[in-house]
Amino acid sequence: MTDNEKPNSLDTSAGAVGETQPIQIGVLAQYVKDLSFENPNAPLTLQKVGEGKPQIDVSVNVNAKKLGDEQFEVDLQITAKAAQGGTAAFVVELVYSGIFGARNLPQEAVQPFLLIECPRLLFPFARRIIADATRDGGFPPLLLEPIDFAALYRHQMAKQQPGAPQPEPANQTVN
Repeated sequence: MTDNEKPNSLDTSAGAVGETQPIQIGVLAQYVKDLSFENPNAPLTLQKVGEGKPQIDVSVNVNAKKLGDEQFEVDLQITAKAAQGGTAAFVVELVYSGIFGARNLPQEAVQPFLLIECPRLLFPFARRIIADATRDGGFPPLLLEPIDFAALYRHQMAKQQPGAPQPEPANQTVN
């Protein structure tokens, strides 16, 4: 190595014609866009906490939109409804969002990146917010199981194929 060479430096020049630029992705921001917790039958349902297993239904949805040439907003929407003995215990709704940057990402990889990888990165934070909200509402914390966003994506793509058999709903149910 000569005195003019710098070890471990990154070359950010355009490079030779036809040379592929490295893909760069990153989380630019994360935030709660909307959060709602309802405890419609308190204090009745709070008196029954621990008296049997509640029925909990969880639904998940992911939306993405382009903000600029290299920026996208991804919304992870999670709704959880709990009932015990036919009585609604709680409803928690969360839209947890992130702004993601993606540079040099091939066009065919943009949609899977936005609908699989981005929500996978957002999920642990959304999971904690839902656990805190249910605990603060007087219930044991709702700890959501990991979500297979690739399966949700495949389900959505299958629904868009004309004449394709409809797979089972992608909503997750916890009993």
